[in-house]
Amino acid sequence: MRRNANRSANAVANLADVPRLSPHDLAQSLATTLAHWHGREPLWVFGYGSLIWNPEFEFDRRVPARVYGYHRKLCLRSVRNRGTPECPGLVAGLDRGGSCAGIAYRVPADSVRAQFARLWEREMFMGSYAPRWLHVRRLDGHGGLTALAFVVRRDAPNYCGRLGERETIDVLARACGRFGTSLDYLLRTVEGLRAEGLADPHLERLAHRAQRLLGNARARG
Repeated sequence: MRRNANRSANAVANLADVPRLSPHDLAQSLATTLAHWHGREPLWVFGYGSLIWNPEFEFDRRVPARVYGYHRKLCLRSVRNRGTPECPGLVAGLDRGGSCAGIAYRVPADSVRAQFARLWEREMFMGSYAPRWLHVRRLDGHGGLTALAFVVRRDAPNYCGRLGERETIDVLARACGRFGTSLDYLLRTVEGLRAEGLADPHLERLAHRAQRLLGNARARG
């Protein structure tokens, strides 16, 4: 057991040494993703985590939507934005199986390259995601569309999809990075989904339990 714990701790520590993708690699990845786009029609982006409450790119329409075959999960370690190498945090990925409700954003054709470049710098800097074009069902009754989604790579060095719920809650109650705590990330996602009528009971349960753990710790301290 101790050997496994040490191995896990070493793996987390090594995340601090994972290099960011170079500007060349980011540009190449974006070019590959847009290779079949002719530049004349708008493109859609599916947001399921922080893109719901902090998209940081320009769009001209947003609609609630759902993808099938993937689910939202706190399955990526964060050692900068929502944690540190000593106390890594957690952020969401779109993992295989189930379905996921979120927000689809339409980016006008003449803005696609500039806005997608911003997205790549934000989401792809560690190579933790694979950009995928997925079929998305609009939840406003207007059929379906194809949207870009950032699907988690299970071979990414910061993937932790097998993390148990108790450990997940402990991380949420402790981890903090340059953009704030992991719990704040989760609460903002929960609130953003609830505001759209897209409540996620699993995330809400995690948030409630983490808040209770944090409150108990503060009461004892």
